[in-house]
Amino acid sequence: MKIDVLTLFPQMFFGVLNESILKKAQENKMVSFNVVNFRDYADNKHQKVDDYPYGGGAGMVLQPQPIFDAIDALTEPDMKKTRVILLCPQGERFSQQKAEELANEEHLVFVCGHYEGYDERIREHIITDEISIGDYVLTGGELPAMVIIDSVVRLLPGVLGNETSSVTDSHSIGLLEHPHYTRPANFRGLEVPDVLLSGNHKHIEEWRNKESLRRTFHRRPDLLEKYALSDQQKEWLKEFKQQK
Repeated sequence: MKIDVLTLFPQMFFGVLNESILKKAQENKMVSFNVVNFRDYADNKHQKVDDYPYGGGAGMVLQPQPIFDAIDALTEPDMKKTRVILLCPQGERFSQQKAEELANEEHLVFVCGHYEGYDERIREHIITDEISIGDYVLTGGELPAMVIIDSVVRLLPGVLGNETSSVTDSHSIGLLEHPHYTRPANFRGLEVPDVLLSGNHKHIEEWRNKESLRRTFHRRPDLLEKYALSDQQKEWLKEFKQQK
């Protein structure tokens, strides 16, 4: 996968993209990153990329010219193979399902804005996706871009090493992930559930499924509204409701 990032603050990305899983993914040729300061594409002497909004109002608006020219340069010769993602509070709420969708692409371009907003012609004519990471406003699109990049790259085949890691993550199966335990089995009198020490994989899997459903019921019941429950899960859910 090839990932380009358009930003006015490229140094913000250097630490994030060159540590941990993202660094290993680059070293193993699974992804390449290219962080571009789109100010370099401004066609004026002072490399100005923003201006006052027509009609008046507070703040400054990013001009279309630098963004259009940068996208043209990065997507030649075939724009159709590229997803151009605008980080924007007005966009679609980011989800694990969106991350899985984007992980199937060959080329992603992230446009990180600042100031009051974008010239609408950017949004209408070169953007394929508008994404928000939550119902709040940040100073720019850089942090959301980092969040999405991390979420997507870890889903690429071979990146995590253990192929089942991402499959069982919270939200990947529609439910929150079950609890985890490791050594020691008894820590300060706090014991690991017996079933996990039993060696009975069928019972362990059943326990994990039940605890995943229990955690979702207590913490994110909204997720159950769209989840297709099995007969066994319906019985467990009745049990949880009675206990509550």
